[in-house]
Amino acid sequence: MTDLLRVIKNRRSVRSFDPAPLKKDDITRILEAGRWAPSGLNNQPWRFLVLSDKESKLTLSRFTAYASVIRKAASVILILMDAGDSYNRDKDLMASGACAQNMLLEASSLNLGSCWLGEILNKKKEVCAFLRLDSDLELLAVIALGRPNRAAKARAKSCRKPLRQLVLQPKLP
Repeated sequence: MTDLLRVIKNRRSVRSFDPAPLKKDDITRILEAGRWAPSGLNNQPWRFLVLSDKESKLTLSRFTAYASVIRKAASVILILMDAGDSYNRDKDLMASGACAQNMLLEASSLNLGSCWLGEILNKKKEVCAFLRLDSDLELLAVIALGRPNRAAKARAKSCRKPLRQLVLQPKLP
């Protein structure tokens, strides 16, 4: 198994973190990994906002049912799409997903825990208003980061569908 495939298979969503702050270099490396995600026409529609102070995380946590994950995280990265750099919403959403995945994998390679939070998107307009973001920025993802408070549980081998169930055969005329 390649090193990359090992990182992919071993990555876990971590929801409990050690309260110690992250190194600035680690956050930069995670952002850099996101920056290098593929995007249509190389438009790179994503923008990043990092929240590490307790007060901002506490306020942000009020917008989600997973408040404790945000409060416990050392840092939270918000991935936003800049409408000014968007040329095709569907493609830009996929590119932003690739951006988030790159960040999750880099965090894992640094032995940091991460969790991609999606439920908060139900209140993305309120979050953007709270953060006083420009109206052309849309919240697409929130990633909680930190040192895992306890070892992530091993994923059960049966939790992934077998590849044969996922690969379709063409039904050509």
